[in-house]
Amino acid sequence: MNLLKIALLQIAPCSTLDENLKKGIEWCRKAKEMGADIALFPEMWSNGYNIYNRPVEEWKAEAIPRDSDFVNAFAKLAKELDMAIGITLLEQFGNNPRNTLVLFDRVGKQQFSYAKVHTCDFDIERNLTPGEEFYVTTLSTACGEVKVGAMICYDREFPESARILMLKGAELILVPNACPMEINRLAQLRGRAYENMLAIATCNYPETVPDCNGGSSVFDGVAYIPGADGSRDTCILQADEREGIYMAELDLEQLRRYRKSEVHGNAYRRPGKYKLLTDLKIEEPFIRKERR
Repeated sequence: MNLLKIALLQIAPCSTLDENLKKGIEWCRKAKEMGADIALFPEMWSNGYNIYNRPVEEWKAEAIPRDSDFVNAFAKLAKELDMAIGITLLEQFGNNPRNTLVLFDRVGKQQFSYAKVHTCDFDIERNLTPGEEFYVTTLSTACGEVKVGAMICYDREFPESARILMLKGAELILVPNACPMEINRLAQLRGRAYENMLAIATCNYPETVPDCNGGSSVFDGVAYIPGADGSRDTCILQADEREGIYMAELDLEQLRRYRKSEVHGNAYRRPGKYKLLTDLKIEEPFIRKERR
């Protein structure tokens, strides 16, 4: 079996960048000891998503460059450990930072840098610069190549995010997160995996972090198994609320067989009928003054 081992680092941040670097390295090493092929951090690990109930200029000053010592340390670590690492940060970007995931492969090469496209403009994230593109890369791992894309937290709530990643070839979507993972948000992840026939791995902060509750998850997207009665639960990992490393084993061979035979994804879509999806007009009841 071709099992891709995904480590979700559901860990609580510290009070400084240096402490987060040290803790992040320590937990990546633990993930490697557990056999991980990929280690994923929660959203904005560099400052622990600490942007609420603080002056905006104060937390903006904590933004760091994408080529900073903090980020480069994880590139070196990925190479040392022979393990892909998805590290997250508040990235310096003009006057308004970005909410960013940088994915390094197992030789420490940057595969992509993804900035959150759907910033939460109804709240404090309106002070961030949204990303402009979704990316998919062919990631080399110890168990072979896998096509990987990324979303960040609120991106999950828009079916178009996962759909575009599927159309770009993604087999696995990595999702750093920082919010309560309650039944409806979990249902969104389950739905995105099911309708696109791909796996979705989400890493959240533990319950000790304000407005978070753990619940990191992996959905493998495989709803039907030949010879089995009915459908199966696509959730192959559901973390509890505590700090820790939660490891999922994704059966890539099973997923690929399923994608070749089932009816979802891009098998029977009719894109010519979806033109309204790209219409820029917004009408009541969806008009919001904060929208950019």
